[in-house]
Amino acid sequence: MRSPEGAAVAGDPDLPLVPAGRSPEGRVVAYDSVYRNEKIRIVALQQPCEGRTCTVYVAETTRKRTALARNIVISSVVPAVLIALAALSVVWFGVKRGLAPLEALSKEIRGRSARDLRPIDLAHSPEEARPLVQGLNQLLARVDEANRNQQRFLANAAHQLRTPLAGLQAHTELALSQPVPDQVRTELEHVHGATVRTARLAGQLLALARVEPGGRPALSARVNLRRIAEESADEWVRRALAKDIDFGFELADAEITAEEFLLREAYANLAHNALEYTQRGGHVTVRTGLHEGRPVLEIEDDGPGIPDAERERVLERFYRVSGSVGSGSGLGLAIVREIALAHGAELGLDAGVHGRGCRATLIFPSAPAQP
Repeated sequence: MRSPEGAAVAGDPDLPLVPAGRSPEGRVVAYDSVYRNEKIRIVALQQPCEGRTCTVYVAETTRKRTALARNIVISSVVPAVLIALAALSVVWFGVKRGLAPLEALSKEIRGRSARDLRPIDLAHSPEEARPLVQGLNQLLARVDEANRNQQRFLANAAHQLRTPLAGLQAHTELALSQPVPDQVRTELEHVHGATVRTARLAGQLLALARVEPGGRPALSARVNLRRIAEESADEWVRRALAKDIDFGFELADAEITAEEFLLREAYANLAHNALEYTQRGGHVTVRTGLHEGRPVLEIEDDGPGIPDAERERVLERFYRVSGSVGSGSGLGLAIVREIALAHGAELGLDAGVHGRGCRATLIFPSAPAQP
C-alpha cells in the first residue's frame, strides 16, 4: 500500500508501480510486470485514506493463471480432438467397408484382358451397384455377340474361299505341266504364286477365327511337341532343300495339354517365317524339350532377324517390318501369339546365335504332376 505521495505504507515496497500513462478506470488499474525475475499480474486499487486517496497494490505470479489456461485447453480441446479423430476413424472405416465391394468389382474389371467378355457375377456385387453391373453385362453380351458374328463371318469366308482357291491352284499347276509359250508360263507362274499365297491367307484367317476368344476349343489332349515336329519334318525339309537351306532338328520329349490343330498351326507359321526370311545357304533349327521343367518349342534361323524396336509390333495383325522381303501377310506371328494365349504359353522373340537371325520361343506351363 502506498500513500498519496507514493511512499510505501505497508507490504512489499518493491512492487512495480502503475506504468506511466495508465489512468485508473473506476479506481482500478490492472497490468502485467516482472518482479524478482517472475512474471506477475498486479491490480492497483485507489481507496480513501483519512480524507485523502491511497493506492492498494495486489500482485500474484502468472503461473497459476497459465496452469489454469493449460488445464482448460487440455480438458476441452484434447477431448474434442480425440472425438474428432475417433469420428474420422469411424467414418473412414465405414466408408472403406462400404466401398469394399465396389473396390473388389473394380479390381475384377481391371484384372480382365480386353478379350475377356464373361458377364460379371451379380451375386458378389453390392446392392447399390447391381444396376450398373447389369448394364455392363448387357454391354459385354452385345460386344461378345458382335465378336462372335465377326468370327463366324471370317471363318465362313475363309472356308468358302479354300475350295475355289484349291481348284485354281490345281488348274494352274496342271497348265504349268503342259508345254506352253514362255510368256504364258511366266503369267501362269504369277497366278500360281498368288493363288498359293491367297490360299495360305485363307487358311490363316480360318485359324485366327478358331483361336480367338469364343472360338477356342477346350484344351484336353496330351500332345508331344517332339511328335509335332517329327511328323511334319518331311514337308519342311523339302521346302528348305528347294531354297538351299539347312533345316535341322534338336528334339526331346515335351508333353503339354493342348489343341493339336492349333499347335500344328503355330509350328507351321513359325517354320514358314523362318524359311521365308532366311537367305539361301542359311540355317534353320527346330528344338523341343524342357527348360527349367517347362515344355519349350523353339525355332531359330540366321536370317535378317527382327529389330528390337519392332519385336512387339510384329505380333500385331497385318503388320510387317518396313523393307522386309518375303510374301507374308503379317498374320503369322499374330496367330502364334493368340495360340500361345490360348495355351497359357509365353511367346518370345530374340536374336539368334551370335546376335544374328531370330529365335522364336514358345514356353508352355509346367505339366501337372501325375497322380
